[in-house]
Amino acid sequence: MTELTWKDVLGQEKLKPYFQEILAFVDRERAGGKVIYPPRDQVFNAFRHTRFADIRVVIIGQDPYHEPGQAHGLSFSVPDGCPFPPSLANIFRELQTEYPGYTVPVSGNLERWAAQGVFLLNSFLTVEQGKPKSHENIGWEQFTDEVIRIIGSNLTDVVYMLWGSFAQRKSRLLDPGRNLLLKAAHPSPLSAYRGFMGCGHFVKANEYLSSHGRGTVDWRL
Repeated sequence: MTELTWKDVLGQEKLKPYFQEILAFVDRERAGGKVIYPPRDQVFNAFRHTRFADIRVVIIGQDPYHEPGQAHGLSFSVPDGCPFPPSLANIFRELQTEYPGYTVPVSGNLERWAAQGVFLLNSFLTVEQGKPKSHENIGWEQFTDEVIRIIGSNLTDVVYMLWGSFAQRKSRLLDPGRNLLLKAAHPSPLSAYRGFMGCGHFVKANEYLSSHGRGTVDWRL
């Protein structure tokens, strides 16, 4: 059987008026002189770096990092050479706890995870510089809800890491009987010690994937 691609499952969605209106809005903002992250050619990087049929883990962020040089289209990830934002630093601390001997990487670029089937999706795919959640109400969440719904409808035995109440909203779109839904506080310093640190999600994900014949993710970078 031919494997489904992102074009197969999202081609029609991207033709809908609301989606075209999102793109037009972002283009107008850029044309008007506002700095929008990530750069235009990186907005859909999550889809480029993880093939639809390969998805094993979904990590849902809120919106892209909003400071210069940070966002490149993958949730929680930063380009090579960029200092770790606090949430990403806490993710690496948790990995050190779960995997004794885990070495914090030099780079916070998570493309290596994405290549292994870890789909790094933000709920909103763009943001204005210095203004978190500035693109919350332009239609992105309708699109990313549909993305999650499509993954849940077509793929089984997927691990969803839902960190914080915002990401956990997406759980309503998923069947916990067909997947593993892991919920914890957000890794932000404001909430990490209310349940993210010590959550064990990375080990639990690999145990689930292994038990369902889907291999494991190498969390090293």
